[in-house]
Amino acid sequence: MESSTDRPPLWKVIAGATLLVGVLDLSDAFIFYALRGIPPVRILQGIAGGIYGRAALGMGHRAALIGLVCHFFIAFSATTVFLLASRKLPLGQRPWLYGSLFGIALYILMNYVVLPLSKIGLRPTPPLVPLINGVAALVFCIGIPLAFIARRYVVQQNP
Repeated sequence: MESSTDRPPLWKVIAGATLLVGVLDLSDAFIFYALRGIPPVRILQGIAGGIYGRAALGMGHRAALIGLVCHFFIAFSATTVFLLASRKLPLGQRPWLYGSLFGIALYILMNYVVLPLSKIGLRPTPPLVPLINGVAALVFCIGIPLAFIARRYVVQQNP
């Protein structure tokens, strides 16, 4: 059995996990919306809309870059919260359950707290297919991968 000294430092786990879940989630958005005729630049501008509002759509590649940075900041925040919590809670012991619950909670937090407080504002509930994709992306691209990463790389400390 491996010891905790065989595991990388937590900051490296957080960095790698952030990159992984950020790329997975963004890939889902790019593919899902490309099938609906929306280019990746527009997705990233939409993310930057949290800071600039509708003006981001006219800001070109600058807004896209800002949206990319914002996306990975959000991925870093979610990753850090989950992996730090997994040091105190058994989140890695049942990765399918806790990863799914985290993904659903993250969807609710982003759509009903973060976005309404941003320049985007509260949006109506999306149609069924984008809603399912949005929840599924956060479950399968963020929550479950983080739970498996926690199981493999994070040492649970006694509370």
